[in-house]
Amino acid sequence: MLEPITSYVAIGDSFSEGLMDPDPRVEDRYRGWTDRLALMLTESSVGSPDLSYANLAIRGRLLDRIVDDQVPQVLEMKPDLVSLCAGGNDCLRPKADIDALAAKFERAVVAMREAGIEVLMCNGFDTEFSTPLIRAVRPRVGIYNAHLWSIAQRHGCHMVDLWGLRSLYAAEMWAADRIHLSTKGHHLVAEQALATLESGRSLPVKGFGVPARPTRAIREVMSEESRWAREYLAPWVGRRLRGQSSGDTLDPKLPELTRVRDLVARSRQVDRAREAGTTDVGGASAADEAVAGEVTDPGGSEE
Repeated sequence: MLEPITSYVAIGDSFSEGLMDPDPRVEDRYRGWTDRLALMLTESSVGSPDLSYANLAIRGRLLDRIVDDQVPQVLEMKPDLVSLCAGGNDCLRPKADIDALAAKFERAVVAMREAGIEVLMCNGFDTEFSTPLIRAVRPRVGIYNAHLWSIAQRHGCHMVDLWGLRSLYAAEMWAADRIHLSTKGHHLVAEQALATLESGRSLPVKGFGVPARPTRAIREVMSEESRWAREYLAPWVGRRLRGQSSGDTLDPKLPELTRVRDLVARSRQVDRAREAGTTDVGGASAADEAVAGEVTDPGGSEE
């Protein structure tokens, strides 16, 4: 039986940072499934109304940086729960050593489990329904997922089965870049994660099919593919060639454990100040407003 969770830290890459689930209160900030899960845990039987939450995830991070930089911070914080979802960026690289990745992932899990921390893991997305470039990594993701399931079983971790969550592969669950989830997708993953923690089982799903996507004219498809390559693929390739990452200059969005109820209260204070036509929120800085916007009532799965 899972003990009540009073503190939760999310680590990882853009998936756990929350791209592309924009925060309507703060420009260039994202909420994502981890923020949503933190809020859900304040009302769950496995959580606590006084839940504290931190998010150390940074977009573009490879597994090495996540394990070397973020895991030690988790061990210092010693939360009740950590979500570790990592390795997807590594799997995109043709020369990735999947067995070595899994071994490093497992060492991180062992360190956190030995510290008494519950570990929530996510397996990789099924890329069969993505662009041809992303689809090509499906065999690597499949092998990595097999390792992750073994790690979860060996060390008593909670697994969020993203590969098997077939409703996640509907078109509206994905952002325009086809790599990150949309607001609806993040909301669905948060629900899946909560169900996993509450019951040890994922949300009910049958079969291996996915929601049908509308048939489109070939000219429309080619135009969209061209736009996608220009707006998303080319910048990514450029960063790879320059040895850069989209998160190189970024800091974690919520580096310290903070009570969710305080974040929500702060966000409402910011909203009231804006409605009153003033930017003076008790001397709040731009950074304060950004933190306040991290965990707010995300509502449903509006786009």
